Amino acid sequence: MTEDQEAELEEQADDVEADEAGAEGLQEGDFVKIEYTAYTADGDQLVDTTDPEVAEEEGVDDQGQEFKPRTIVLGEGHIFEDVEEAVIGSGAGDSGTVTIDAEDAFGEYDPDDVQTVSAEKIDEDDRYPGANVQIDGQQGYISTIIGGRARVDFNHPLAGEDVEYTYTIVEEVDDREQQAAGLFEMYLGMEPELWIETDEVEEEVPVEPDEDEDEDDEPAEPEFETEVVEKETLYLEATPQMTMNQQWMMGKQQIGQDVIDKVGVDRVIVQEIIDGMGGMGMGGMMGGMGGMGGGDIEDALEDADVDADEIVEELEGAEE
Repeated sequence: MTEDQEAELEEQADDVEADEAGAEGLQEGDFVKIEYTAYTADGDQLVDTTDPEVAEEEGVDDQGQEFKPRTIVLGEGHIFEDVEEAVIGSGAGDSGTVTIDAEDAFGEYDPDDVQTVSAEKIDEDDRYPGANVQIDGQQGYISTIIGGRARVDFNHPLAGEDVEYTYTIVEEVDDREQQAAGLFEMYLGMEPELWIETDEVEEEVPVEPDEDEDEDDEPAEPEFETEVVEKETLYLEATPQMTMNQQWMMGKQQIGQDVIDKVGVDRVIVQEIIDGMGGMGMGGMMGGMGGMGGGDIEDALEDADVDADEIVEELEGAEE
């Protein structure tokens, strides 16, 4: 390598270091609370919003969704890439509008993704134009249906539409409990009750082998000892709404691992609380007789006018 080449490489390295040192504003990996509203570029159709007033105007405020600023992680694809690029380097209070091409939004419209299928493949309750259906594992919607044939469009309903995305950065989120709550809301559509504590936990750790051991000796069985370690634990209260959430039921392991990685805790513990029933007991499996002692069973047989000796004789006869 010539001296000129070495000098050029050193200059490039210095530029990179200067860029890193001078990086300002939000960066990839940062948690940020953002509010936004997105319409198709022609302004005809709402794509998404965090604004309750816009949701009410567009008649979508009754869908069981809470409209408020959302917490996202930059660089994780939680918003359109073009919007992420606009947000990176900016700070709280900044706002802007980004137009996203159809190709980068919901894809170009593909006429080949419109197919004619037999109406027999569609549930009777869904045989009408506009119904969302699933055919052979593909999600689509019915554009027309005549007689026994239906035209099903497998394009995204917003395919071919440019999207205009207006946003405002509310704040950078540094509190880790708020970060975790934001992740759970993004995955589940709800914020569960949660908190972070540091616990002392007993853990089995391997013991280092004896250095004086002869190399020719057979390797000894690994030994372990109990050690008390500190673990940061995210405690999560599982409500009935959460335990019945399909996203949680199908992907709790992946969601928990993502929270561990991004928030920086050691583990997640999910707590399910069962409230008392105000003294209302629950009968045993035998018509409320569960838990009775031997004397209680004899009393019950007497009350029912059943001769225990007769039952024994019948059972012995059946065995013979």
